[in-house]
Amino acid sequence: MMTDMPLASPPSVPLPDLACDAHAHVLGPYDRFPLAQERSYTPPEATAEMHRTMLGALGFARGVFVQPTAYGDDNGCLIDAIAQAPHARAGIGVAEPETSVEHLAGLRAAGLRGLRFVEMLSQRYGGRPKGSCGFAELYDMAPRLREAGLHAQLFSKTETFAEHMPRLLDTGLPLVLDHMATVGKSAGGVDDPAFQTLLALLREGRIWVKLTVVRRSTEAPHYADARPFHDALIEANLDRLVWGTDWPFVNMAHKPDLGGLIDLFDSWTADETIRRKVFVDNPATLYGFG
Repeated sequence: MMTDMPLASPPSVPLPDLACDAHAHVLGPYDRFPLAQERSYTPPEATAEMHRTMLGALGFARGVFVQPTAYGDDNGCLIDAIAQAPHARAGIGVAEPETSVEHLAGLRAAGLRGLRFVEMLSQRYGGRPKGSCGFAELYDMAPRLREAGLHAQLFSKTETFAEHMPRLLDTGLPLVLDHMATVGKSAGGVDDPAFQTLLALLREGRIWVKLTVVRRSTEAPHYADARPFHDALIEANLDRLVWGTDWPFVNMAHKPDLGGLIDLFDSWTADETIRRKVFVDNPATLYGFG
């Protein structure tokens, strides 16, 4: 079992009713849901019960699970976690490129609302993480995703997003960019052309972005280097942003206090309208919470 769970102290200001953590992972128990044999890392368990405890401590009513690559395209753990609270949970899964429309429709019926596609190449993994699908697979699968009513969640570098964006938009799918579009490490800062390309699309309402700040900063726990990008995203289009913890911070040495992350968001925004849209209204629209 996981022994170094992140702290989950309550935020200073209680979250609004029906608040949603739009990005977390569920892992195990491994005697029921073993990891894929072919994987790039071996994470500790972070079960649905542990996730439920975390949400309760912070005051979240809803949550979205994102399939970790260590499970490959076996969505069983994620689907089981959704089934424990089907009206308050949703998921983002992974599927093989040749997956049928019927199978994708079954995933939708089980509570999945999208599939994740990774075009993040890493020297650590020798390319994409094992168990992930890339943008090439997305382009092939897009018609079936549209028919099944699923969106595409995307993880890549900012410049890769900008390079692929014309073709990504041509898929006709709702596009959700992970981890603040992976900003924060560009030499150009907020004026970087790739980031400005994404901001323009966000202003037009053509993409969604997840505000998961912890992976976009080297200055924990205050994350000052990420704030200019965070502010620019908030200013661009408040109606296309959702917020996530990234619990349980797989492959991260630093385990932030989760309540502190919410306090940080509040200190950067200080507006109840922003808070309600990002924590409640936007995830309800994107994930179909009734």
